[in-house]
Amino acid sequence: MANNVEVKEIKYTAKDFASDQEVRWCPGCGDYSILAQVQRTFPEIIDRPKENIVWVSGIGCSSRFPYYMNTYGFHGIHGRAPAIATGVKLANPNLSVWVASGDGDLLSIGGNHFIHACRKNIDLKILMFNNRIYGLTKGQYSPTSERGKVTKTTPYGSIDYPFNPPMLALGAEASFIARSIDRHPKHLQEMIRRAGLHKGTAFIEIFQNCNIFNDGAFSLLTEKDTKDDHVLELIHGQPMVFGKNKDKGIKLDGLTPMVVDLTSGKYSKDDLWVHDEFDPNPARTAILAMFDETPGFPTPIGVFRQIIKETYDEGMFRQIEEVKKKKGEGELEKILFSGNVWEVN
Repeated sequence: MANNVEVKEIKYTAKDFASDQEVRWCPGCGDYSILAQVQRTFPEIIDRPKENIVWVSGIGCSSRFPYYMNTYGFHGIHGRAPAIATGVKLANPNLSVWVASGDGDLLSIGGNHFIHACRKNIDLKILMFNNRIYGLTKGQYSPTSERGKVTKTTPYGSIDYPFNPPMLALGAEASFIARSIDRHPKHLQEMIRRAGLHKGTAFIEIFQNCNIFNDGAFSLLTEKDTKDDHVLELIHGQPMVFGKNKDKGIKLDGLTPMVVDLTSGKYSKDDLWVHDEFDPNPARTAILAMFDETPGFPTPIGVFRQIIKETYDEGMFRQIEEVKKKKGEGELEKILFSGNVWEVN
């Protein structure tokens, strides 16, 4: 007898991903934009019931995120979001697992969990809200605060060297590394979409303005009069061009990058570095990651690198199936009571 049950295609809107909880961030916080872009993008990339989506967070302003998404969520403890998310994904590989974290949460106490999630290539999507400050605890310097930053815990200026998040993710071998900005909504939507479609650890650094404790930290990259001359949008297969009039470019001389003037008559677009996000050579990605720390260079946004390789969860379940074929189904009780066991009286 034929099964005539009608299967309806899942079609969501942004409102379907908004929970009934009051959003409680400071007025003007960049987190509002990030939340809005996630909710606007999810209908395009989610191919499963909302019940199969999980948001995991640690501690911080960004970690309120699961409350505001109408999906399953887990508000974890400080820095442990990648570890909790790893457990969720391995327990149920059919779930789409996302992490919301901040620069303090993810790169300070959570740094070890972050680099190992990247190294293992677990199929997680990690969004790091980088405002270069501790916001929830009222304005201490963070692992991404610039040297010389005056805060409540560095009254004479920070002497720490800050982390470079894309470089850290690259060193830990994340298979997808991207960057966007809270005030570039269309670009941020595209990065979220790209991360959602990637298979493996997808890391997005999002420059996010904290208008209470670090207002204007990224003003050169967001203000109308300056952003075009200070932001380089990476587009796969396209030469690296920037500037208000698209009159500047990046030329790569061996492994030495140069900013060139396209109006000088000496250089044309044919001389420029063509971005290849699938470049197998991590050295060129590392050069890109250092741009915003190099005087005179623009800050790159977009997909820095994407490589395709087996995820940890795929490898684990593949291994389980291979062992089953060789040795059959295991018995938990037999394992627990075998080998070196003893009784305590």
